[in-house]
Amino acid sequence: MEAEVAFGRRQAEEPPVEPVDWADVRTFVVSDIERPVTTKRKRLGFGKRAVRVAKGPKDLRVMAPCAFVASGPRPGLSAPAAHTLYEDAGESRLLCYVEPAVEVDGEQRYVVRDGQGQELGTLTRVPPKRRPFKHTWRIEQPGHPPVSGLNEWVSGDAKEIAGRAAGKFIGGVLGAIGDLGAEGGDQPSKPRTLEWRAEDTVVMVSQGSAEVTVRAEWIDRRLAFAFALVGDQ
Repeated sequence: MEAEVAFGRRQAEEPPVEPVDWADVRTFVVSDIERPVTTKRKRLGFGKRAVRVAKGPKDLRVMAPCAFVASGPRPGLSAPAAHTLYEDAGESRLLCYVEPAVEVDGEQRYVVRDGQGQELGTLTRVPPKRRPFKHTWRIEQPGHPPVSGLNEWVSGDAKEIAGRAAGKFIGGVLGAIGDLGAEGGDQPSKPRTLEWRAEDTVVMVSQGSAEVTVRAEWIDRRLAFAFALVGDQ
């Protein structure tokens, strides 16, 4: 009991986790974990489900929120709560939302809108042209080239693909090819990596839907959030 009281006292001494600006985040996750376990913190600390960014030193790392997932549907919006984000935990400032998918020429297209209902761009799930490949993704943001989310093993030109394969043993290559989407799909413990390219430049990288890293400043972070909310499924 004394140990629990002591631990509780130490945990209570940690300052509140302050939100950060969403507009220029780089690597983020969507999670309710606010304080991960570290060498100095033996228990998880939870908060509201949110888009979160790692902050602070390793032993006292926190996951700071930058946009909060809605706790329930918002009147007048067709978007589900899980696809709606607010700037504040009290859910008074709507940041953006993802409308339900509409099928267009076999593709599943999601329109992403800001808090005023203006279209920010679209997220599109593109079905594979043939097996064993899996679906890919496309982000379209006005004023910028389309961004295609492709499995890292088939992303880039022939030289890049060959270079990746040359550095792997045949078993590793076959395993990676298997992850492209043969019957049964990806293993849950090993989400696929997508490279998001605009023309020949990698502008974003995602590990499944769990972690997204934005590399290009011009990408509207709300479109990247939309992918993480919808999920690579």
